Amino acid sequence: MGQLSHRVDIPFPLFDADNHLYEPPEALTKFLPKEYKDIVQYVEVNGRTKIALRGQISNYIPNPTFSVVAKPGAWEEYFKFGNPDGKSKRELFGEPMKAIPAFFEPGPRLEKMNELGLDRTLMFPTLASLIEERLSDDPIAIHVIVHALNEWLHEVWGFNYQNRIFTTPVITLPIVEKAIEELEWAVKRGARAILIRPAPVPGFRGPRSFALPEFDPFWQKCVEYDVFVGMHSSDSGYSRYTSEWDGAAQEMLPFQTNAMSILNEWRPIQDAVASWVIHGALFRFPTLKVGIVEAGSKWMFPLLDSMTEVYKKAPEAFLGNPMEEIKKRIYVSPFYEEGIDDLINLIGVDQVLYGSDWPHPEGLAEPTHYVTALEHLAVEDQAKIMGGNLGRLVTV
Repeated sequence: MGQLSHRVDIPFPLFDADNHLYEPPEALTKFLPKEYKDIVQYVEVNGRTKIALRGQISNYIPNPTFSVVAKPGAWEEYFKFGNPDGKSKRELFGEPMKAIPAFFEPGPRLEKMNELGLDRTLMFPTLASLIEERLSDDPIAIHVIVHALNEWLHEVWGFNYQNRIFTTPVITLPIVEKAIEELEWAVKRGARAILIRPAPVPGFRGPRSFALPEFDPFWQKCVEYDVFVGMHSSDSGYSRYTSEWDGAAQEMLPFQTNAMSILNEWRPIQDAVASWVIHGALFRFPTLKVGIVEAGSKWMFPLLDSMTEVYKKAPEAFLGNPMEEIKKRIYVSPFYEEGIDDLINLIGVDQVLYGSDWPHPEGLAEPTHYVTALEHLAVEDQAKIMGGNLGRLVTV
């Protein structure tokens, strides 16, 4: 099967909640302090370049230089129709392509956005998602590397490029004071949205939820600065659980087939959203803006079903009705191939965000094609999902 390819003319502006840049090697290394210069290395293994953190080679991203990548939307039909022939992930990728400047720089990317029909977009990094899990026992190193990446993001992309590309600095939370420092540094440089990993926060005393009261000073600052908190799918550390079932310890490898990992793919998102209400932060900060990106929406339904049971048995554990709080507070970017109507009926059209995941292979080759899943809706509702809702959240 070939890629789906549809360019659609749309009568309203598009604000894509899920675009990605690719980080060249200098993104993680250029701004590292001298004492940390060897913590991130690019090494040759059997003729291929790999990234190593603290001397440990990672295969999380097969080509961490992104010199050659899968074509945008390469897996579009796989996600729509499945994999009836049982092809390997590599076979499903098809022929790769040489990376283009639009993957690495904002000027060429803006030209590409014009060609694709995108008015504005949130721009998430790609390689950044491996940092926190692989350094979970060294919170200070996590803060150092994340800041080095953010320095590069600011230098090359900026956090607000011509009011059209809103690059999301990564904020890591192990040391709350440092997280607040990083947030203030980014906001002063124009950041309107941030990236937070949907996972327990590493720390000197072990991991704990980001929604516990110790993090309230950070969330209070997010409210004061009116930033959008994007919780984007990442390596949340859950491979430790599937590895135990498989009987072989391994890191998260999203481009290799693993049935246990696929079965539990959205468990980190479910648990993260559950924690927002179980540990209370969503109730304590009623104007905090939180969105779930590149996780689809199917996880929402079993989560709310389970939460209903929990609330029935232990209402005293909550500061309010957790199901209603999730439905009215959490913004969700459903996948194109999902039943978006079901999500709209559950949480309302004002909570739904459009995201194409361009240029990742898991996303859409033509971002405008997403609107074809909404054609039966009123035009004003289409406009909200395709950009209006996110425009309210990411204000300049």
